[in-house]
Amino acid sequence: MQFDIVTIFPGFFSGPLDYGIIRRAREAGLIDMHIHDLRDFTHDRHRTVDDRPFGGGEGMVMKPEPLFEAVESILGAERSQQAGAPPTAIGLLSASGKLFRQETARRLSALERIVLLCGRYEGVDERVAEHLATDEISIGDFVLSGGELAAAMVMDAVVRLVPGALGNEDSTVNESFSVVDDPVERARPFAASSARNSPNAAPCFLDCPHYTRPPSFRGWNVPEILLSGNHEEIRKWRRQKALEKTLRNRPDLLEGFAAAAEETS
Repeated sequence: MQFDIVTIFPGFFSGPLDYGIIRRAREAGLIDMHIHDLRDFTHDRHRTVDDRPFGGGEGMVMKPEPLFEAVESILGAERSQQAGAPPTAIGLLSASGKLFRQETARRLSALERIVLLCGRYEGVDERVAEHLATDEISIGDFVLSGGELAAAMVMDAVVRLVPGALGNEDSTVNESFSVVDDPVERARPFAASSARNSPNAAPCFLDCPHYTRPPSFRGWNVPEILLSGNHEEIRKWRRQKALEKTLRNRPDLLEGFAAAAEETS
């Protein structure tokens, strides 16, 4: 998989790309990454990438020309319209985008190439979102000063799903936002799709609580079930605790559960 990042601050990525799973995936040849300075695609002596917004208003808006030229230079002018072109996503990081979720990361991890456009200033000319980007991505209901940090987060979430990137592939199965794949669990009422999913989507939980040594710390003990060696009971306990934690911390992930429970009661 190849990542191309377009930014006005290329030095920002010298840190996030040199640690952890991303570094190991690069060294193993599983991914390739290129950082592109957006100012290299300007044609004036000031290397201008922004201008005042039409209609007035606060701040400056990123111009469309450098972003279009950057992507066309990276992928080729006929990039996405050619039949048989390799699967590529062009993601515009924007507070106005669709919320980035684990299911988004799974979809992107199946592609061959991802281009990430890092917005700045007051925003990006809307023609970039409408006619260049395949995905307009927000990482949460808050505003950052730029898309660089968001792009690093998207990369990390996607890279860890690339086959071979993690030492244990099962690590991506039993974790927060994992999809329930147990047929018995899928048949339960909380397997009903939530408002954010398609009608046939599987339920999505947060991870269960985890414990390690020592078994007793400052009077707080590890649950006895985890010390029992009974793997089936441990599995049931973990599933139940994952459901409880999801209901407590992210009930929005289980909106369909409440609706289904009412219908079946």
